[in-house]
Amino acid sequence: MIDRRRLLLTAAAGASLAAAGPALARNGADARLDALLNGWFDEDVDSSPETATNLGLDRGDRVGLSSKLSDRSWEAWMVDRSTARNRQAALAAFDRTGLSDAGAVNLAVASFRAETAASGAKFDYGAAIDGGRMGPYLVNQMTGAYFTVPDFMDTQHRVEDRDGAEAFLARLSAFGPNLDAESDRIRRDADKGVVPPDFMIDLTLRQLKALRDQPAADMAMVKTLERKANALGLTGYGERAARMIDAEVKPSLGYQIEAFERLRPTAVHDAGVWRLPEGEAFYAHGLKYWTTTNMTPDEVHAVGLEQVAAISAEIDTILKSQGMTQGTVGERIDALNKDPAQLWPNTDEGKIALIESLNRQVAALEPRLPQMFGRLPRSKVEVRRVPPAIESGAPGGYYQGPPLDGSRPGAYYINLRDTANWPKFALPTLTYHEASPGHHLQVALQRETESLPAWRRANGFSAYNEGWALYAEAVAADDLHAYADDPLGRVGFLMSYLFRAVRLVVDTGLHHKRWSREQAVEYMAASGAKPINAANSEINRYCAMPAQACSYKIGHTVIARLRAEAGAKPGFDLRAFHDKVLVNGSLPLAVLEQLMKA
Repeated sequence: MIDRRRLLLTAAAGASLAAAGPALARNGADARLDALLNGWFDEDVDSSPETATNLGLDRGDRVGLSSKLSDRSWEAWMVDRSTARNRQAALAAFDRTGLSDAGAVNLAVASFRAETAASGAKFDYGAAIDGGRMGPYLVNQMTGAYFTVPDFMDTQHRVEDRDGAEAFLARLSAFGPNLDAESDRIRRDADKGVVPPDFMIDLTLRQLKALRDQPAADMAMVKTLERKANALGLTGYGERAARMIDAEVKPSLGYQIEAFERLRPTAVHDAGVWRLPEGEAFYAHGLKYWTTTNMTPDEVHAVGLEQVAAISAEIDTILKSQGMTQGTVGERIDALNKDPAQLWPNTDEGKIALIESLNRQVAALEPRLPQMFGRLPRSKVEVRRVPPAIESGAPGGYYQGPPLDGSRPGAYYINLRDTANWPKFALPTLTYHEASPGHHLQVALQRETESLPAWRRANGFSAYNEGWALYAEAVAADDLHAYADDPLGRVGFLMSYLFRAVRLVVDTGLHHKRWSREQAVEYMAASGAKPINAANSEINRYCAMPAQACSYKIGHTVIARLRAEAGAKPGFDLRAFHDKVLVNGSLPLAVLEQLMKA
């Protein structure tokens, strides 16, 4: 079990926090803190046009941001590092005298974020303070402008009138410079000995070349622009965008391809960050950042081994009850994964039918949610396919929250590069995780809670967000009895937990215990957590984003422990417990623990 003493107490959270609802601070000390933190939020939005669009804030006085992309240059990175240090110092010196309970929570949350950003600023490579894709390699198979910009333009950029269409073209003009700035930083990092392992370079090159070689007119973002513009009676935008991509973007893609091709002969196969400058310290920073705890790699590894054994034993019992008695748990799960009755056809028609089935599942659960929650979001959620152009490097599933103004629904994206990765008995649990009662319910509620400061409505912590989504799987399974008459569905639910426990073992194995990539893949596949092809993709992800995969099970373990402790007391009300966990939005685990115990 996780010792609560290992939960990170920030300087601001050192004093006991009183139970506080999501009320805006009101007194003088609160006003000073609000002015400081809201000012920082405004600075962050202004420096990240993509964030402004995602949150629906690129309107009014900020409409100019809808024509821009973030500055990805080395100079901007230096400014970000300096800003991180200055903000941490400012909060450390803040006079908390007179802060209300709500103000104390704001300070605790902001202090954790500032302390981890300042810690990341010590590393002069990668993206150590980037909240989206914090990791040692700025560009890899999962991130970089080539990966994020086309998807962002396709799914988030608004084309509601001629100005929106022109803003799209303006952003396309910024795409090439983004790529060039990243290529410059790739070379700078390589000079410091920071080169991705060979297999990551190969994956990244494959995707870069696929984007470069795709006819511009066939790109999803161009087709979306053309469709939206035509619907407004605007013509020629698809052709203009395609010409810009050919003239301005593809040469920069070629430049980045050349940068990686020059590095490829020097790349090694060792997967862990231990081989990088200050690699062990980088991993410790990653664990603190992603799990919001002070747990050491050895402690995380031990928790993983303990939970893998316990979950495997429960799966074993169910499989035996279904007549599946031969072989290890992993071998029996592998056979179940390959059962033709459990597989969707790996065709366009099969993938369309799969998406439709998941949207029906989301709709079927919605009327039952009031049994478990007193507050529910207004925003709806849609299940969509990960764009095929990026699916070879994208994660298996991910959630995109609605903007602060609710103008766009939440979206849960599932990667369908191979439907064999998603046997039917395992899919319901993924949907409960990514949609409701998981990510969508939590994130949409947070963004709709107008009494929270905007910076807290917009931001989050992986350990809380992913821990909640994993906990929500159990709400569906155990509280809403989703698998009461479906023992294999119950196996799918337990496999989700097994998968996240295995992540604790392999992530710390790769980056702390110096496992090879192949050793990690073999462990994951042998456990039954993922089929071999999916295990390969997962391990590649952990190499790109060290420690992020640990946030899921650590966060879940803490939330489940808090429920067990609350449930042991007279008068326990599950709906009230859920509302209390959710009322303050996403929090570092130590802050959540103090508020739940107040």
